[in-house]
Amino acid sequence: MHVRTFGPHGAPAVLLLHGGGVAGWMWEPLRDRLGDGFRLVVPDLPGHDHGSGGPYLSHADTARELAGLLEAERADGTATVLGFSLGAQLAVLLAAARPDLVGRAVVVSAQAVPTPLPSLTVALVGAAAGLARSPRFARLQARELFVPEHLVADYLRTSAGISRRTLTTVVGENIRFTPPTGWARFPGRADVLVGARERAVMAASARALHAALPGSTLTVVEGCGHGIPLQRPDLLAALLRERTGP
Repeated sequence: MHVRTFGPHGAPAVLLLHGGGVAGWMWEPLRDRLGDGFRLVVPDLPGHDHGSGGPYLSHADTARELAGLLEAERADGTATVLGFSLGAQLAVLLAAARPDLVGRAVVVSAQAVPTPLPSLTVALVGAAAGLARSPRFARLQARELFVPEHLVADYLRTSAGISRRTLTTVVGENIRFTPPTGWARFPGRADVLVGARERAVMAASARALHAALPGSTLTVVEGCGHGIPLQRPDLLAALLRERTGP
């Protein structure tokens, strides 16, 4: 796993987990708004961009590796984990399994209601995997994810480098995901966010995650689709300052 860090040791630690098909570069607009008051840990998840030396094996394997990152980074106390989509599912898993490391979870657009006929969906994704290497198709996908123009080259590079194995594994894990039992016992702060213009399954998923964890907050972000970190980095920066802040 390729990891970059920003900000001083000893500042409040925030682990930023990107979505499937993108990489750590997607957090650049948020980083620009946060400044130097946080210790930001920004991995490229396995199979993605600079982390594409090996395939994405599973959520469980990745969560264990991320827990190792948090153990190495923390001094005293716990970290905030902010995840988007695939990364949001990983944030839920980390919070559920390692509350000793995770004090706050910010869960943005996590699917938590399984898709019917997942094997068929994965097979169709595998059959169409080659499209990810088409610059024209990738540009259309970048638009759907609200990738700003100055980051489109990063998206095209990341999309072209994702293997069929990583793509099908990520999609299979994503569409089968349900909240783990430990999520209901997470003692820290938890914020669940979903865009008002996302698919119905995403709204249902946000409600399910919120309902499963007493004390969590649920925010429906008006005007946003499946791209809150790139559409509203200001909102996430304000939330991090409120929940974690220096």
